[in-house]
Amino acid sequence: MREETILSPSQVSGYIKSWMDRDRLLSGLLVRGELSNYKMYPSGHHYFTLKDSQGALRCVMFRGDAASLRFRPENGMQVIAAGRISVYPRDGAYQLYCTGLTPEGVGDLSVAFEQLKEKLRKEGLFDAAHKKPLPVYPRRIAIVTSPAGAAVHDMIRILRRRYPLAKVLLLPVRVQGTEAPAEIAGAIRYANRHALADVLITGRGGGSLEDLWAFNDERVARAIYDSEIPVISAVGHEPDVAISDFVADRRASTPSNAAEIAVPDREELLRALDSAEKRMEQAAHGMLRRQGQRLDALAEKRVMTEATAFVEDRRQDVDHMTHRLCAGMRAVADGQGRRFGALAAALDALSPLKVLGRGYAVAQRSDGTVVRSAGQVERGERLRLRLAQGGIVCEVKEKDYGGEKDV
Repeated sequence: MREETILSPSQVSGYIKSWMDRDRLLSGLLVRGELSNYKMYPSGHHYFTLKDSQGALRCVMFRGDAASLRFRPENGMQVIAAGRISVYPRDGAYQLYCTGLTPEGVGDLSVAFEQLKEKLRKEGLFDAAHKKPLPVYPRRIAIVTSPAGAAVHDMIRILRRRYPLAKVLLLPVRVQGTEAPAEIAGAIRYANRHALADVLITGRGGGSLEDLWAFNDERVARAIYDSEIPVISAVGHEPDVAISDFVADRRASTPSNAAEIAVPDREELLRALDSAEKRMEQAAHGMLRRQGQRLDALAEKRVMTEATAFVEDRRQDVDHMTHRLCAGMRAVADGQGRRFGALAAALDALSPLKVLGRGYAVAQRSDGTVVRSAGQVERGERLRLRLAQGGIVCEVKEKDYGGEKDV
């Protein structure tokens, strides 16, 4: 009887894995399918399934390969995955070890652009309410771009020609490559932290979508949004559009156009000053002419041509008003005198002294209380009688109640 080889599950999986790893077709595949069950783990590894109408394929993309993705994979997206087929020994299941992922029909950069654009739009980074106005007469202008490109020389030349009063500061950065976004964002934040400028220009000359990609980076977009200094985005040529264009306070079609937007034109300012000077001269001449006419009119008035007669007329007016004032004051004084006399006579008639003068007296007890009735006093009580002139003290001997005596 032939001896049979008995293998463990791990040995079987290992054998199949080694066989698959040697297969040329399986070691370099391109697989088209729909993304499903896409998950990104904290480790940085991505796990998903590629499926079509008749089957499904488990896939894994490790952190190193996933870091190179320029778009955000989403379930339902049609993609082409590059990688190799092998067996995961622990589960004994084969899967695609994905090294690259590209959206089908469009480039991954185009998808990444639209995804980031939609994300930032929802967060409000493009809102017009956040846009800051550019200063009319900036004193300092910072340019964040490559010092080696032709764009920076064009901007500096135009700035100096149009508005030589402004100081131009160059913050040199790379504008292409993996390090460019961090450098651009860092330069923008540095300019804000040290208040280096009144307006900031960032951008570069034209190129392919890959060449301009640094200005489609989320770090650059957020640095522009957070900038307290107004930012002009000038990326590529007129047809080129970058994420930085949507976030910036102003978009320029080219770097040269950014320089034109940032500062006023010296020639236009000189023409405006000449025009203002002419308007001021015309206004001054007009004012002098009107004041001269006014002086001429005043010179023809009687006060200027016959000053003495004018003064005499005014003196007569003063005398007439003085006479009227004195007459009025006398009339008022006479009326007030008569009123005072009438009030004094009425007051005199009501005066207690007037009553006493007619022979009446006021009886008061020792505490000053006025006696109005015989019942208020007792026999033997001493009373003071107040007369019109002086007074007397008397003692009550008897009380008279209107005909009845109380002895």
